[in-house]
Amino acid sequence: MYALKSLSVLKNVVRYSSYAMALSVCIGISASTASSTTDDNNGKESAWQQVEAQGANQDVYFYAWGGDPQINAYLQWAAKQVDDKYNINLVHVKLSDTSEAVSRVLAEKSANNDDQGSVDLIWINGANFATMSENSLLLEQWANKLPNFALTDPDNNPAVNFDFGVPTNGMEAPWGQASLTFYYDNLSVNAPPTTLNELTNWTKQNPGRFSYPKPPDFLGMSFLKYALVMLHEQHDADTGGDISAHLNTPVTAQNEAMVLNPLWDFLDEFHPTLWREGEQFVQTGAQMRRLVDDTELSLAFTFSAPEVPAAVQRYDLPQSIRSYAMSDGSLSNTHFVAIPYNASHPKAAQLVANFLMSPEAQAKKQTASIWGDKTVLVQSTLTPEQQDLFKTNKPHPSALPFDSIKRTVSEPHPSWVEAIMEGWQARYGVRP
Repeated sequence: MYALKSLSVLKNVVRYSSYAMALSVCIGISASTASSTTDDNNGKESAWQQVEAQGANQDVYFYAWGGDPQINAYLQWAAKQVDDKYNINLVHVKLSDTSEAVSRVLAEKSANNDDQGSVDLIWINGANFATMSENSLLLEQWANKLPNFALTDPDNNPAVNFDFGVPTNGMEAPWGQASLTFYYDNLSVNAPPTTLNELTNWTKQNPGRFSYPKPPDFLGMSFLKYALVMLHEQHDADTGGDISAHLNTPVTAQNEAMVLNPLWDFLDEFHPTLWREGEQFVQTGAQMRRLVDDTELSLAFTFSAPEVPAAVQRYDLPQSIRSYAMSDGSLSNTHFVAIPYNASHPKAAQLVANFLMSPEAQAKKQTASIWGDKTVLVQSTLTPEQQDLFKTNKPHPSALPFDSIKRTVSEPHPSWVEAIMEGWQARYGVRP
């Protein structure tokens, strides 16, 4: 045990010695080039050089969902890259729910632990981001200063500056994009429904062949939000109204019933056509997928498109599965990484976040066999060599076809999640 402890101390000595040398080199370079560049450019270069020097040779504890083997393997690859580049030891702390990390930071703040937090980096978006932002739990104005952030074209791409409608204020670095993706068994379904209206007609003609996970499951909530958005878009188109605009603002006592009652009316008619007549619901997307494999369901959905070909390849779904996107709109969101206000290694976490936005890391992550997560980078900002990184071979037959998502719709304000969940549980959660 003593030998192991000594080895750990020695490793830290080497790391911090390297840090000191790197810092002195950085200062020397900054001083030597000060007269040969403009003040603005020199300031930017010097600031990032300081982050590189101060962030190298450290540990970064990355709190991220650990429920997907593909994602976990990707993070292992990323860990090796930042180790090679910066001698950073990236530790993936696997979560079953991001709220676990939020609760940890909240507890540390309550204990007045304001600079030695256990969470250095967190994979986050939506309600969890809103909670951390409202409670001043995140480091501000760092993500928009990362060199690779410019590759997201933030001036023309508002998705990287807003999280479920909430301004990020430089508290989050965009990491990837995901959309609601449907899949079906083409041996039992010839023409799958491509709009919410078509889906309701399809379930009437094919009773018991579709369902969704019950709230508070994330995937089930995603389906309910998709239905809510589509219902109001159609209503506004028919009446010239603007109820949809309320979805982008916080829920209030004045607008809750007006916005949610159409959803309850829809579900009252929709549920009897579902699996087990809507009297029972699966708990998770994995259970829904198993029902498709067991041929109890013919149609299902996921928020992670590469999950489908991965399941087919490991024989959790039949070879006859095909993926597609709804034509009326795919509920989509950007997911991010953030740094808690009390992170022990904030500079090192910035180096990791910047690498995760690099063309190399984004291209590998978008590869279907690796993860299939859509890049946050805008191709026009990349060099031809960087664009070549994103060219892929022929995808698996069950994979979502390239560019099949023709229209995306944004997530409602995070406060609507709680309102939908409570309303659903009150109406459908308890059965006699």
